Amino acid sequence: MTELGFAVAVYQNEYLPEGGQEVNAIVTVTSPAEGPPAGHSDSAAESIIIDCSGSMGAPRSKIEQAKLATCAAIDVIRDGVEFAVIAGTDTAWPVYSAGGSLVRADQLTRQQAKQAVAALQPHGGTAIGRWLQLARGMFEQSPAAIRHAILLTDGKNEHQSPADLDAAIAACDGVFSCDCRGVGTDWQVAELRRIATGLLGSVDIVPEPEGLSADFAAMMEKAMGKQVADVMFRVWTPQQAQLMFVKQVSPTLEDLTGRRSQSGPQSGDYPTGAWSGGESRDYHLCVRVGSAEVGQEMLAARVSLVVGSEVAGQGLVRAVWTSDLALSTRINKEVAHYTDQGELAQSIQDGLEARRNGDEDTATAKLGRAVQLAHQSGNDQAASLLAKVVDVLDPATGTVKVKKTVAAVDEMTLDTRSTITVRKK
Repeated sequence: MTELGFAVAVYQNEYLPEGGQEVNAIVTVTSPAEGPPAGHSDSAAESIIIDCSGSMGAPRSKIEQAKLATCAAIDVIRDGVEFAVIAGTDTAWPVYSAGGSLVRADQLTRQQAKQAVAALQPHGGTAIGRWLQLARGMFEQSPAAIRHAILLTDGKNEHQSPADLDAAIAACDGVFSCDCRGVGTDWQVAELRRIATGLLGSVDIVPEPEGLSADFAAMMEKAMGKQVADVMFRVWTPQQAQLMFVKQVSPTLEDLTGRRSQSGPQSGDYPTGAWSGGESRDYHLCVRVGSAEVGQEMLAARVSLVVGSEVAGQGLVRAVWTSDLALSTRINKEVAHYTDQGELAQSIQDGLEARRNGDEDTATAKLGRAVQLAHQSGNDQAASLLAKVVDVLDPATGTVKVKKTVAAVDEMTLDTRSTITVRKK
């Protein structure tokens, strides 16, 4: 048994009516407070990918603030951690080290990297897949277990096909994780979300270039706290049972269902990336089991956290058939809460899409439902962002009026942060 013990708690209503087949559970996983030393020379590697396309020079403050932010992130990298800086246009090249390899951080190499960054100038187009492929090639030279990148852009992937970008994301999957940031409002939320989702990272908007340094430093600080690499969420189900879905539901919504890799005759693994000490995440799984008679019970699923080849934590999902309607119709509060959080995110995205397409009726209905769900679940951040897009007449009923004029930054911020959830209060 591994020395890393993940705490696993299962929340569910295990009681099903006669003939009932669907079992839902929320699984809360918390990593051990103390893991391997963070920032150990052999454990971590970092790459900062900075957009240097021509649009980064309009206004000039974008490229200048991006360079300052890159330097701020470099300053946070611990001694001994391998790192690199990559510049991206319609091609990509290593800014540091110029030879194309990662370099161990110390006072001298950090200073050299910052000097190289200071000389960058904006020009050319945007082909983000090539940036990712260069990062992949550099990371693959490193023995580090935890490999992480920060990617910044201000525009769309205009000099590469969507298929080429998807191929690059697929090639980088499992090689490194990537936190994506869009500065300004000329980039596409869906595009960066696709990269972040595929590479187990985050996506967010930085409305003004002046906010980049603090954001970059915070991202790098978080990356330096990662202690356990490549943790797998393993789900075993009995014969004749069907696992309908596995989703991360906190701190953000991520559907992991399609990322399953078979780990045994009746079990599959879902990647969760690297974890910091004491980090907690919630997962929602749904299992369809065979129907049974009243009084029978079964193990519907066994959830394990796997690090390397070792099981680091385990939880059980049960099914019990009963004729007691009070038991079988009871709704588990955690399951209901995260079901609502998923609907909230989808309502926001559908409402914004309808608004962009000029369908005011659908936009009003969807964004109104989002306001109602945000109010009911205590998601204050979502409620605040929604209030910049709609006039809220009654949050309890979701009665709203879509604003005639909405700033692009407010719409993109709502879209970008729609997948951030809150835990049940």
